[in-house]
Amino acid sequence: MTEQRETWSGRGGFILATIGSAVGLGSIWKFPYEVGANGGTAFVFFYIAGLILIVVPLMLAEFAIGRRGRSDASASIEAVAAEHNRGRLWALAGLLGVITGFLILSFYSVIGGWTIAYAVDTALNGLGAPDAVAAQERYDALLASPARLIFYHGLFMLASCGVVMRGVGGGIEMASKILMPVLVLLMGLLAVYAMIEGDLAATVRFLFQLDFAHFTTRAAIEALGLGFFSIGVGLSLMITYAAYAPPGVSLKEVAIASAVADTAISFLAGFAVFPIVFSHGLDPASGAGLVFVTLPIAFADMPFGTVAAVAFFVLLFVAALASAISMLELAVATLRQRLGWSRIAASIVAAVACFTAGLATVFSFNVWSGWHPLGAFPAFAQATVFDLLDELTSNLLLPLGGFALAIFAGWALSPRILDQELSLSRTGALWLHRLLRYVVPAGIAAAALTPFFFS
Repeated sequence: MTEQRETWSGRGGFILATIGSAVGLGSIWKFPYEVGANGGTAFVFFYIAGLILIVVPLMLAEFAIGRRGRSDASASIEAVAAEHNRGRLWALAGLLGVITGFLILSFYSVIGGWTIAYAVDTALNGLGAPDAVAAQERYDALLASPARLIFYHGLFMLASCGVVMRGVGGGIEMASKILMPVLVLLMGLLAVYAMIEGDLAATVRFLFQLDFAHFTTRAAIEALGLGFFSIGVGLSLMITYAAYAPPGVSLKEVAIASAVADTAISFLAGFAVFPIVFSHGLDPASGAGLVFVTLPIAFADMPFGTVAAVAFFVLLFVAALASAISMLELAVATLRQRLGWSRIAASIVAAVACFTAGLATVFSFNVWSGWHPLGAFPAFAQATVFDLLDELTSNLLLPLGGFALAIFAGWALSPRILDQELSLSRTGALWLHRLLRYVVPAGIAAAALTPFFFS
């Protein structure tokens, strides 16, 4: 196995890169909404329990495997499995993460391109009048133009490739040291702006009230699994990143800091978005429509709204780019290890392949919008190619990958690996091993199967 020579410069760069991989577009609107719509404080309690019982244990397991294997995801798993006299097929768990990350990035890059398109268009042309019809037409016009979507999709992928091809220290870490402070600064400024101009009291009630009337068994299970789906464990990404960690860096400190920071940023996003949402009577559950249609209407009706809107779309771009470079690195690390390619060659090939795969998502919004590949099945009668990709990765491949990693760490590995690589006490390693063996796979399975058992 080729020795991994690239490393993070230290704990700070490693933490920022890990946080960047976790904070994505969904953190800006999905997490705060899920909290507010499902019981507020009660939901937060179960979310934190999920971090402690599912997310951090699995992140620690990925870190331990990555540091031990010192290579890409599948090669690290294969090496650690061989050390325990386990079969080479366990490496498929890592390969599954790479494939899942590639597929997610193929459509994530298209949506990331929207953030560039809106930032540029708003900066050049302003927001216009606060008109709902005009805002919807602006959004529809973007989706209806394959040429514009392809251009901005390519621009976003080019930015991601430009970072990754510069390497771990000079590319990913350097970008994270710039992007994460910019992200927090922009979000903080927008939060102050929103709290002054919007409805702060309604936001506080929405996020922090203890509302058992809206807290159900399904909400509790979804809260337990939300961190798993939002922070990025299960993709084997943390294995790849931990392979670059210098020996002196405490992996358990990185894991805890990353989980806490991601949660804090998600709450800060709530204060940057929802005061505006509530002050204008908007629907906080409208997801992408909230960001690209209804929020611009609200910004257009506020003082300095154009400046705030540009800053908001730049914020979205920064969040999307930070996540995208981590998913691209998954594929690049695999190509370098398995085929012996240079970083530049692997980055270009992976980016071009991902861009090409993303064209399916682009066409799903226009020339293929009437094509429903699985239309013969009632559950997917109206699903486009993009819908199917989203469903496949989010509801099947991602939980399957996380489940496989938990089983591998809990049943194929000894607690000794966790002890040695994470600097845990013997008791701590045993408890972590038990969580990985029983609690983590059960939690992932429950979160993944919840939609099938609860309406």
